Amino acid sequence: MTCKNHQIKIGLVNFPGAQQSALLGLGDLFQAATNLAEPYSAPSLETVHIELLGNPSNSLPECGTLDAIICPPRLQEGAPLVSISELAWLKSHHDAGCLICSICAGAFILASAGLLNDRPATTHWQLKDAFHIEFPDVLLDTDKLLIDDGDIVTAGGVMAWIDLGLHLIERYQSPILMLSVARQFLVEPRRREQRYYSSFSPQLGHSDKGILKVQHWLQRSYRKHQTIKDMAEIAGMSERTFLRRFHKLTGLTPIAYLQTLRVEKARALLELSTDSFSQIAWNVGYQDPAALRKIFIRIVGLGPKEYRKRFGVTEFLVS
Repeated sequence: MTCKNHQIKIGLVNFPGAQQSALLGLGDLFQAATNLAEPYSAPSLETVHIELLGNPSNSLPECGTLDAIICPPRLQEGAPLVSISELAWLKSHHDAGCLICSICAGAFILASAGLLNDRPATTHWQLKDAFHIEFPDVLLDTDKLLIDDGDIVTAGGVMAWIDLGLHLIERYQSPILMLSVARQFLVEPRRREQRYYSSFSPQLGHSDKGILKVQHWLQRSYRKHQTIKDMAEIAGMSERTFLRRFHKLTGLTPIAYLQTLRVEKARALLELSTDSFSQIAWNVGYQDPAALRKIFIRIVGLGPKEYRKRFGVTEFLVS
């Protein structure tokens, strides 16, 4: 458990046309969570307002000073305006382990920075066609309200800042505290209260560029067969050094990390699709569904069929 005096610094990006109610609302939401945090020994959430365009680059927070950055919605038509240097600044924070988030049209900023290539993401459904034309390499899914892809979180809809805010409170503080904040604000936490089993939140708050490079690579390439040799080469280390440093920084062996990542993807498909478990296993990188089923039960504590019955949007017999 993180000590209660620890601060999680979250950058709120203000660009021309940014929805001010989202920026102010997120600040209020995180302040409420901080006010309620002490009994839970949870860290406080401190917001840092970041002005884009019109400020020199040296006024932007340096890498390592923020734990998360949120790009809010935009009420005006068209994609948000952000300079090339500011996009590079955002990417550098991501490369350094900062969690990058967007709401609605804010996803255009992440995509412009190259952070969403070959990655699942969502935005407002009305922006789907324009987004797809401009960024065809993004795995866009506007059927989903929120997609947590480990090191990047995207939310769709102008008011999805509430969902993202609650999600970050759950991720950085605790699910119980998130529910307390939702009750205080009289907002529906949607299905979050049903997430009896904790989701996978990879450890990215370290400064090892080699290990971060492998983590980002696994988020994109988890479906493919991966070996320790492949990962060590990407990290630029010997296999022995890579294994030691990866476990020290993530708390998992590389194989366990990949298995957990694949199980997290399988959970989402069980919740939101009617695909057979055999198809899901194939989609997340397993040719043998029995192998995934065994790992799924070990990590989640439930079999795929029971998990879908409890958390799926529709009841479907798992093959």
